[in-house]
Amino acid sequence: MTKVSRQFKRLCTQFTRILGGEEGEIKPGPVCFVSRPREFDEKILRRRTNSPLVNYQLFSFEALDQQGRALCLGETAVFQNQANRLIRNLQNNGIKATALHNHWLGENPRLMYIHWESIDSPISFARKTKRSIAFLD
Repeated sequence: MTKVSRQFKRLCTQFTRILGGEEGEIKPGPVCFVSRPREFDEKILRRRTNSPLVNYQLFSFEALDQQGRALCLGETAVFQNQANRLIRNLQNNGIKATALHNHWLGENPRLMYIHWESIDSPISFARKTKRSIAFLD
């Protein structure tokens, strides 16, 4: 595994705190990966689910450059009627929504998954993301 600098570890800890995630993980690369649990009252095939495939928001940053900017990514599930608002919020914060799609067939209520990306300071990205998703809490 690549040696991870103290600066990267501190950034990952701060990124995690801002986003309200569980403990940030540092993966080879290095990549700071953060998951944040959510609670959905969701059914797939008429069975209640608590799967992390449904109930977690995911965030990461990697490839820090000399200016402290990184490739920053995010993903979350939202109810179908929340998708446009989240995409607008992301765009208003200078973040590019890159995908909107479903994962499941026949789930109730309907879920859509949104992915987003930015080249930004990880801390700035975390703050912008937090503002964008605040209405989901």
